[in-house]
Amino acid sequence: MLLLNIDYIPGKEIEALSIVKGSTVQSKNFGKDFMAGMKTLVGGELTGYTDMLNDARKIATKRMVDEAEALGADAVINIRFSSASVMQGAAEITTYGTAVKIKD
Repeated sequence: MLLLNIDYIPGKEIEALSIVKGSTVQSKNFGKDFMAGMKTLVGGELTGYTDMLNDARKIATKRMVDEAEALGADAVINIRFSSASVMQGAAEITTYGTAVKIKD
């Protein structure tokens, strides 16, 4: 599966199939959330949250790809990521794009 964040595939003619998306909501456990709160007092990267968001992007992207594959797509173009805070310590990550079939 070809994944691109541009709205075409260079040198290829494509047929748009549908918008596809994947999302997940992730949170940290109390212990890691507490430690992140302590880290905010001294500053620096909150690596626990960075790891959580990286994992969430992977999950959301896989769900989007699964939806595209179910449509028979060869690629997803114009991919975008979105995030939102659902509650303190929890975030939603959404990945979306256009599933396309490459014409021969």
